[in-house]
Amino acid sequence: MGARSKARKRALDMLYAADLRGESATDALDRAIAAGEGPTNDYTATLVRGVVEHVARIDELLSEFSEGWTLERMPAVDRNVLRLGVWELLYVDDVPDAVAVSEAAALVRELSTDDSPSFVNGILGAIQKQKPTLIQP
Repeated sequence: MGARSKARKRALDMLYAADLRGESATDALDRAIAAGEGPTNDYTATLVRGVVEHVARIDELLSEFSEGWTLERMPAVDRNVLRLGVWELLYVDDVPDAVAVSEAAALVRELSTDDSPSFVNGILGAIQKQKPTLIQP
């Protein structure tokens, strides 16, 4: 597993745990860093902070593109993997779109339900197709 793949998995762990606890993932990240237990890869912190910074827009897009599914109805792993994937699609220039989508699908393939990879791939694929119209300054 590559360094960025590991960073995504660690970021997912932090986002997922914070989501379940109803706390800010940046607070959890800052607490881990202060305790000397922070991520060893800087990209983990970049992912967590990026998702938190743009979560309102990300969740708005997820609600729009996940026909028939509310954010609350999605498995927590899927919801947070989708947040990571959307953030990388829309806000990270050095990650190719196909990589963002395939990495998200790989995470849910490993950590979620049998239906999750096609669900995540479908939503991120639809967002990817509309990307030029979705990017906000």
